[in-house]
Amino acid sequence: MSEPVKYADRVYRSGSALVAGVLLLGLVGWLGGDALLRGDGRTPVTAVAAMLFAAPLITAFTLRPAVFAGDERLRVRNPFRTIVAPWGSVEEIRARYSCELLAGGRKYQMWSIPVSLRARNRANRFNERAESGQPPRGGLLGLGAGAQAAEGPKTAPADAAVAELRELAERHGEKESAQGPVTVRWSYAILVPLAAGAVALAVLWLTA
Repeated sequence: MSEPVKYADRVYRSGSALVAGVLLLGLVGWLGGDALLRGDGRTPVTAVAAMLFAAPLITAFTLRPAVFAGDERLRVRNPFRTIVAPWGSVEEIRARYSCELLAGGRKYQMWSIPVSLRARNRANRFNERAESGQPPRGGLLGLGAGAQAAEGPKTAPADAAVAELRELAERHGEKESAQGPVTVRWSYAILVPLAAGAVALAVLWLTA
C-alpha cells in the first residue's frame, strides 16, 4: 500500500517585514562597520556591542516570524519562541486586532500575519457597495471599476490567511497523525546574542 502524499507546508509571513528587516540590517552593518574600522578609543568596542544587540533584535521581529501549516501540525515561529500545535490540539484561530492561535488551553499571537484594520475596513466597504448594487470605486475617473467588480467579494489579507488556516484545521484535525500536545521552544539563537549585546552595552555605559 502506497503512503499518502505529503505536500510542502504553506508559509505565511509579512513581505513588508522582510524588506524592512533586510534594510535595517544593512543599515546596522554599514554604520557599525564604519565605526569599527574608523572609530577610535572605545568606539569600535561599542560598535560591536551595539551590532550584537541590534542584529538579533531586528531579525527577531522582521525576518524570523513565520507560520508554517502542514498536514499534521501548525508551527508558529514568533520573535523569541516557536509554538508547534498538532491540528488536533487547535481550538480556534481568529483575527481580531491581531491574529491569535488558541491551542492546548492557551493563547498565542501569530506575529507573521499582521492585522490591518484599514485593509479590513476597505474590504468591508467594497463588499457593502457590491451588495447594495452600487458600482465599485475604481482608480482615476473610475477606471478599473469593472475589473474590480468581476473579482467578487474582497477579504483583508489577514482574514484570508485565518480562513485558510481554519479550513486546514477542520480538514486535518481528526487525523491520528495530527494529535498530540502543544510544544513551545525558546529561540536561544536569538536570545543568547541579544542578551550578550545588552550586557556588553550596559557594562560600557556603567564604565564610561
